[in-house]
Amino acid sequence: MPQPDILYVMCDQLRYDCIAAMGNPTVQTPNLDRLAARGMIFDNAYSTCPVCVAARCTIMTGCEPYRTGCYCNERPAPLDGQPEDISARCGPYLASVLRGAGYHSFGVGKFHTVPLFENLGFDVHLCTEELWSPQERAQDSYARFIRDEHPEFDFIEQLHGERTDMYYMPQTSPLPAELTVEGYVSRRAAELIRQNRADGRPYFGFVSFIGPHPPFAPPLPYNRMYNPDEMPNPVRGNLTCDHMDEQIPWMNRLIWADELNDFSAREARARYYGEISYIDSCIGSLLDAVEAGGNAGNTLICFFSDHGEMFGDHHAWQKECFFEAACRIPFLVSWPKRIPANARSHEIAALTDLFGIAACAAGIPELRDGADILAAAQGGSGHEVLTAVHMRPGQHFKMMVRRGEYKYIFMANGGREQLFHLGQDRHELHNLAEEQPELLRRCRGFAAQYCARDGLRGALDENGALKSYPFVCRPAERIRQFDASRGIGNFTVSS
Repeated sequence: MPQPDILYVMCDQLRYDCIAAMGNPTVQTPNLDRLAARGMIFDNAYSTCPVCVAARCTIMTGCEPYRTGCYCNERPAPLDGQPEDISARCGPYLASVLRGAGYHSFGVGKFHTVPLFENLGFDVHLCTEELWSPQERAQDSYARFIRDEHPEFDFIEQLHGERTDMYYMPQTSPLPAELTVEGYVSRRAAELIRQNRADGRPYFGFVSFIGPHPPFAPPLPYNRMYNPDEMPNPVRGNLTCDHMDEQIPWMNRLIWADELNDFSAREARARYYGEISYIDSCIGSLLDAVEAGGNAGNTLICFFSDHGEMFGDHHAWQKECFFEAACRIPFLVSWPKRIPANARSHEIAALTDLFGIAACAAGIPELRDGADILAAAQGGSGHEVLTAVHMRPGQHFKMMVRRGEYKYIFMANGGREQLFHLGQDRHELHNLAEEQPELLRRCRGFAAQYCARDGLRGALDENGALKSYPFVCRPAERIRQFDASRGIGNFTVSS
């Protein structure tokens, strides 16, 4: 069989439970449902470092943080004497590997690399990023498109919605739907898919939407598509358990979410769903372009997100924790010539698997830190045990182990532990740590064994056990930046 065309499509901060085909009765996602029907849903998929930059490093390398050197939103840097260059630690980026196998590659959308606009190996690379300086705005493909082709909208300070104090306030895009960043990304990507028909080579396309990451500012008419009164309230547990991870209250305060109530949460979720339905319509244009190309049956399409969104569950907002709402992700894989339609797998999958999916499909099998998900889609197994980490080893290091129905979470800050049985407690409301000490001990031992490798050795004490620290609460603070790309750093602008 000839090499397939490969299309990867991702969203930022899309929860696993916000697609109709995955069981959400309210949100309207006809095109994602169409994609799910075309192949397989992996309903136990995870981001193994649930924050933007670290997750994207994993996607592009197929490697976990201990190899990428990226444990949070930071510039990747090695630990424990590893090589300085990320390619020496992980190997070439995915787009470069596929180019070497004969693919024409293009990437369009948000890549959130540090440094921004890093060369990821694509033949065509169009970045549409969250912007932090005037220089970055001048380089950004979408910002240039607005400046050059629609200057009537170039006055807008924040093209993707108002951030910081307005982060979780319901908003409406000041731009018409066809001119938002999502519309631009889908239009340019569909053009590149169509142009590739004359190329003679298979293509690898990577399309990355900024939404539905906050702020939630869908364009008309998606801003009023959902009734807030029909949205669910957050699912909260015991506050002591919910905030065992002290980053949660710290983050709530940082991004102005610490005083949001149920009404606010329902209002925000209505706009979040509006964003999702709008992005779904954009994805529809990509699927249409694939189907019009004459090679749809031999086109591998993967859809996923970098992480989820807490949305008030567990008294938490944002991500960067190991509750399901933050670290579990949607993960759809379709390839009509190889994967059955309308299928579902309960095997554990992860973002690390995306590298191997594309490499194996292209005929250059290399899994790196991932599992063979193409084999799992045909009756094989995924990850027997999945381990995830966040933050570099030290005071605020934490990690998760998922094995079977159990999830173990360790937080070095205070040596705190959680243990949940996801089959019996899907909302993670009952911490079993004190009730099952033997299982807790085994989970702790497995986590320590995982950390006995370069990149994580600092997470262990002199006895080889997980290292804990006396509990420290971080000082509360706010992010006050509005739009650094226009020179605004606080609530007032000095003259």
